[in-house]
Amino acid sequence: MPIAAALAMFLFATLHSQLQAGDREYAPVIPGNALVFPQDYGAHPDFRIEWWYVTGWLETAENKALGFQVTFFRTATRHHLDNPSRFAPRQLIIAHAALSDPELGRLLYGEKTARAGFDLAYARKGNTDVKLDDWYFKREPDGRYVTEVQAEEFSFQLSLTPTQAIMLQGERGFSRKGPNTEQASYYYSEPHLDVSGTVIQEGKSLAVHGQAWLDHEWSSEILDPRADGWDWMSANLNDGSALMAFRIRGKQGSKLWAYGTRRDAAGRVTQFNPGQVEFIPERTWESPHTKATYPVEMRVRTGKMEWRLVPLLDDQELDSRGSAGAVYWEGAVIVFQNGENVGKGYLELTGYVQPLEL
Repeated sequence: MPIAAALAMFLFATLHSQLQAGDREYAPVIPGNALVFPQDYGAHPDFRIEWWYVTGWLETAENKALGFQVTFFRTATRHHLDNPSRFAPRQLIIAHAALSDPELGRLLYGEKTARAGFDLAYARKGNTDVKLDDWYFKREPDGRYVTEVQAEEFSFQLSLTPTQAIMLQGERGFSRKGPNTEQASYYYSEPHLDVSGTVIQEGKSLAVHGQAWLDHEWSSEILDPRADGWDWMSANLNDGSALMAFRIRGKQGSKLWAYGTRRDAAGRVTQFNPGQVEFIPERTWESPHTKATYPVEMRVRTGKMEWRLVPLLDDQELDSRGSAGAVYWEGAVIVFQNGENVGKGYLELTGYVQPLEL
């Protein structure tokens, strides 16, 4: 996400209002700092908020299409900094997972939250290794990711293998999120992950394969206080290229900030500044759950190119008020260009139930 990719900044805003006791100093996001791997695959506990965010498309042996999402968030609190107790909630871990099934016609999702500690919930430094009870997301020594989720209505166990190099977003990983330079995150993506594994739904075990997109982002600064929400998309395109774009919406409908990047199959990167990125609603859907209206079908312009995003199904709203206080639309979309199906991706829409209150 940018912010995913996104929800994370809304989580950040929500948690900020809940955890503002104390005077903790957080590490700043500074332009020019080079990301270093493998250590930057891991957690950065000195920063305020961090997330590992995976979205993708799966296919069963019967050629049934499914969308999936799994996201782990880490947030540093302001509480009990000097308390030596292992029970002191210095870090919180939040996890969301979802499955989009067009035959069912609605999103299946689960959520968890816990204070870090006792090897039950953690985000470890040095390499990707995040866990919350029996949910986890981990990077193996060979670079492959493994994840397992056991939700009430579904479960999955997936392996995700990189096929392309890391994609640094913004200026070598320094990603602006607003008109002020402090409104930024460190941000990289891994597009075109090959996925294989098993999904269990309605008591049936389904072998699946597909492609996914991973975002890893960390920050200490919230959005511009004028922000109303954001729209974000990523896509694994059929020709091997990768596309990401987002806009941050102002409270009066203005565009506060925007950014996009496209890397072609040969590795050439084109970046798009705020004036070159537009999100244009084509069709809306009213949620029967929250009565929010979402622009679920979009045209996205990046420079001279235009992309049309069509949802796998309309009802892909995720209500995470049980963990993070946020409601957002997170949906699998088909990407069209000039009427031709050119790829698959995900669209995220936040701030439509109510404006962000930062």
